[in-house]
Amino acid sequence: MKLDGRRESSNVEDRRGMSTGAKAGIGGLAGIIIVALMTFMSGGNLGDVISNVIQNGGLSMQEETVEGQREFTPEEQELAKFSRQVLASTEDVWTKVFKQMGKEYTPPTLVLFTGSVNSACGQASASVGPFYCSGDQKLYIDLSFFMDMKRQLGADGDFSYAYVIAHEVGHHVENLLGILGAAHSKMNGVSKTEANKISVRLELLADYYAGVWGHYENQSWRSLEAGDIEEAIDCAEKIGDNYLQKKATGRVMPESFTHGTSAQRMRWLKRGLDTGDMNTTTFGVAESQL
Repeated sequence: MKLDGRRESSNVEDRRGMSTGAKAGIGGLAGIIIVALMTFMSGGNLGDVISNVIQNGGLSMQEETVEGQREFTPEEQELAKFSRQVLASTEDVWTKVFKQMGKEYTPPTLVLFTGSVNSACGQASASVGPFYCSGDQKLYIDLSFFMDMKRQLGADGDFSYAYVIAHEVGHHVENLLGILGAAHSKMNGVSKTEANKISVRLELLADYYAGVWGHYENQSWRSLEAGDIEEAIDCAEKIGDNYLQKKATGRVMPESFTHGTSAQRMRWLKRGLDTGDMNTTTFGVAESQL
């Protein structure tokens, strides 16, 4: 993905090196961290996300205190710069898209953290992965997540990293359009199984909006290079509920899906990339069409 010379967003809080709290320990090969990845890239309802990680992954918690600033490696600094540039791109794209819809886009704030972080949705450790909190309209990322993607899942490449950020921004778009709030209200009044189905639709829509961003980003800047789309599609496959459950436990539990299958996530991301159509939604279609 070509971002040379592109601007960096100023809507960023860099809290790296200033975290204090508990960090999840990894046990038994890569199994536990893979189960933890099942809850990565989620928005809202952070309490359920953390509970799901602990319940399904059996994570052990160990205290880790990081005080004051620290030196960052060139790779970490490059990832931070890249994240700011991707966020800036989402600001530009969504401002234009919202204007075309007769609406005003208010950009979210990106919080970079290390180890653990406090948000309006509660405190979270890095094991939760990137998340969006509608309570403060901020997206939170520990950049080590990108390294975990590469080491644990083999999902690598700059556009796959950009997809992660764009997915969380997709939840912000859902929030601004009133979709996220309405879905969460409905989830509070139904069974866990039905709430999971609504969660899947929210996650797939965030994937779709990530694709919509990619569509207009490339249309304006011709920034996508050979292999970029394939990287993102591969990443979408490897964070599907069925893929992660199979890899972690050897079996698949459809009733516990919260993010969608690999096929669904790849399909909705690709659809957004191909069309850029804001009239398309994952809500109002039959479950068989997801």
